[in-house]
Amino acid sequence: MLGFHDAGHGYDELGLHPPTVRRLLALTRPLYDHYFRVDSRGSEHLPRTGPAILIANHSGVLPVDGAMLWVDVVRHTDRVVRLVGDHFIAMLPFASALFARAGVVGGSHATIRRLLARGELVGIFPEGVSGVAKPAGARYQLQRWPVGHAELAIRHRVPIVPVAIVGAEESWPVALRLRWLRPFGAPYLPVPWTPLPMPVRYHLRYGAPLELYQDHRPADADDPAVVADAAARTREAVRALLAAALAERDR
Repeated sequence: MLGFHDAGHGYDELGLHPPTVRRLLALTRPLYDHYFRVDSRGSEHLPRTGPAILIANHSGVLPVDGAMLWVDVVRHTDRVVRLVGDHFIAMLPFASALFARAGVVGGSHATIRRLLARGELVGIFPEGVSGVAKPAGARYQLQRWPVGHAELAIRHRVPIVPVAIVGAEESWPVALRLRWLRPFGAPYLPVPWTPLPMPVRYHLRYGAPLELYQDHRPADADDPAVVADAAARTREAVRALLAAALAERDR
C-alpha cells in the first residue's frame, strides 16, 4: 500500500491498518463490481504521489457513497484516501474502530495538516450532514458548502480534485429524519425508504485538479474573501461534473 506510515505497531498514528484495508477491499468487491456496478471515469486525475484533497457531493442514509469512493481510489491508485468523517463517528461503538482502521479521520485542521504534510490523499464531503438530509426534491442539488477545504488547499499548496457521485440518492433515499432521536451525537436518526440500499448503478466522475494556490500566497488563506471565492470555484466544479454525469446517465 503506497504511502503507509507505520507508527511502529502495524498501524499509523491515526489507526489505519493495512490488513484491515485488504479485508475490507475483499468484502466490498461484490458490492462494487456486481451490486452497485460502479462506473468510474476520470481516474487519471487522481495523483499517484503527493498530497491532494478530494471533494465530493454527499447523499444517502449511510455513507455508502464514501465507501464506493474509497474502494475506487484504492483500486486506481493503490492509495487509501483519508476520508473525513462527521464528529459523531468517533462515538459509535465498534464502527468507530473499523472506520479508523480503514483510514477515516476526524476533521480537525491539525489532523488534516498532518496528513497533507506527509503527502496523503484527503477526502472531504463539504456538504456533510446537509447533503444526506436533503429532501427528495433537492436531489443532486448541492447544499451548504463550507470553505475549509479551500482554505487548506491554499495554505498548504495542494491541488483539489473535484468528484461527482451519482446513484447514492436513488439507491437509499431517506424517508424520515427523527430529529428528537440523536444517537451518539448524530443530528438525527434517519429512517430509509428501504431496509437496504437498492442496487442502483453508481457513477463516479473525477475532474481535473484545481490548483487554487497558483494565484495566491499561503497567507491568503487568512483572507475570507479569497477563501470564499476559491470555495465557489470548487462548488461549481462539482456541480458541473454532476450535471454532466446525470445527463450522460439519462440519455
